[in-house]
Amino acid sequence: MERILILDDDITFALMLRTWLSKRGFEVATASTVAAARKMLSEEHYSLVLSDMRLPDEDGIALLQWMAGEGITAPVIVMTSYAEIQNAVRCMKLGARDYVSKPVNPDELLKKIHEALDSLSGTTSAAGATPPAKAHRPAAAAKEAASGVAAGGSKGGVQRAAQPASLNYIEGRSDASRRLYEYIRLVAPTNMSVLINGASGTGKEHVAQLIHQQSKRAGKPFVAVDCGAIPRELAASEFFGHVKGSFTGAVGDKKGAFELADGGTLFLDEVGNLTYETQVQLLRALQERRIRPVGGNREIPVDIRLVAATNEDLEAAIARGTFRSDLYHRINSFTLRVPSLNERRDDIPLFADFFLDQANRELDKCIVGFDAAAIRALAAYDWPGNLRQLKNTVMSATLLAAGEYITAGDLPGEITGASASPAASYSLHDPATEEEQIRRALAAAGGNKSQAAKLLGIDRKTLYNKLHLYGIE
Repeated sequence: MERILILDDDITFALMLRTWLSKRGFEVATASTVAAARKMLSEEHYSLVLSDMRLPDEDGIALLQWMAGEGITAPVIVMTSYAEIQNAVRCMKLGARDYVSKPVNPDELLKKIHEALDSLSGTTSAAGATPPAKAHRPAAAAKEAASGVAAGGSKGGVQRAAQPASLNYIEGRSDASRRLYEYIRLVAPTNMSVLINGASGTGKEHVAQLIHQQSKRAGKPFVAVDCGAIPRELAASEFFGHVKGSFTGAVGDKKGAFELADGGTLFLDEVGNLTYETQVQLLRALQERRIRPVGGNREIPVDIRLVAATNEDLEAAIARGTFRSDLYHRINSFTLRVPSLNERRDDIPLFADFFLDQANRELDKCIVGFDAAAIRALAAYDWPGNLRQLKNTVMSATLLAAGEYITAGDLPGEITGASASPAASYSLHDPATEEEQIRRALAAAGGNKSQAAKLLGIDRKTLYNKLHLYGIE
């Protein structure tokens, strides 16, 4: 059976083309980036590659050059818009077999596929063979660069992260997404302090990590502090450190977030939760660029770039007298607003496929994609929990899916409008139903605590603590 690799970041088009070719006897896999295609071509044999001209990370020309260098001889048919015919001709000079214009004429494409395959084998391709029983899972668009859709999951601890690893992400194609990442690329190389505004679950820490990794400080530490989790009495120690014996429980010297982030980026998540007293201490450290550990007798110079995030209206907090205006202006040299998911609906299928790729790896499954009804339901829902909610939804649907595709029946009832099944929806947003949600997630995961924790968007330690709290065996 001839195997075809489709390389296109239009997830809906790629799915339709994959289905159409599968019905004509081909075994088909899809990829959304040149990086993903390279990995797949390195690991498995494909008879032919159908590649879009423009991809999120590189273009079809880069793929052809890489294939030539690796000695991969599978014929390539380039799919391109009429305005890019000149580039398609360039691709043919680099070794592409042929090109087709978008919108693609199916009969013309099939004819070109057969011609390309026949030129290799001298025989007729199996156009009428039975469709394969199982298709390959489309690789999600994943850039290995700084860090797009890396939202979702729980945030453990007060101080989080040292140097973040390169994060896979996709930027999205909607106007709102393009504008966000354009602003990130604009401000990242500067040393300006940045305030990131956005609702919970939109990926504010991801944006902060992108700013760091695209800055001149990328080789230095990135330290994140959850301001909402800092007890009032420990705030000074968390930010500035302490010396041994400075207070009860200080059994040794400790470096604070400022010193740990020296030379790099300090990220203050949910900065609006800081107490007024801590705000005063923070402002002084930012103005003087020096800190004094609790109980210490010397000041330590620090060089940090500050990025802060909040889902609150800080100007309203200033008016209420709960947030200092001088600190607000110190942390707000440049403002970035992260759009909610319902403001970039065009990206929902792309983000859902990205999360499906993650879920397949984490749950050891190979779900191909979403059926049409599921895609319609995902695109129509308002997503109050934003990307974090979408990630958890896709994770639970991947676990529940019994076939090759996630169907509308695998999605929570709140998304499809149907009555929710006992194991279809998991959220710890409502403390009143927390125990019930944990039991439902455990049931759906067959008692596997690691998978249940993933469905709930928390880590295993947090889940074990809650199991002990509620007496759940």
